[in-house]
Amino acid sequence: MVVRLRLARFGRYKFPFYRIFAADSRAPRDGKHLEILGHYDPIPQKDGNKHVALHVERVKYWLSVGAQPSKPVARILSRAGILPSLPSKKHANQGMSKKTIKELETSED
Repeated sequence: MVVRLRLARFGRYKFPFYRIFAADSRAPRDGKHLEILGHYDPIPQKDGNKHVALHVERVKYWLSVGAQPSKPVARILSRAGILPSLPSKKHANQGMSKKTIKELETSED
């Protein structure tokens, strides 16, 4: 049985709220879980911050026994300082228009 640390969606339409769970990898997203490890609110509050609460000791325990975090949970844990930061996947031409890229390619030749 592979244990995954993942998000389960709660809340209502256009107002999501997520709980961070330790769950069997075969269980459905919002289905049976082993333990609740925290929560994540992706909508910025009045202070402009997205709120995250974690039970750090329990997260470290599950990671020590071999639980694998999903990509969103790994990103949350890396921002909390529990995991090392994930490598960024920025492309060299990210944010440039096609016209600018074409101009750069012709000026190099």
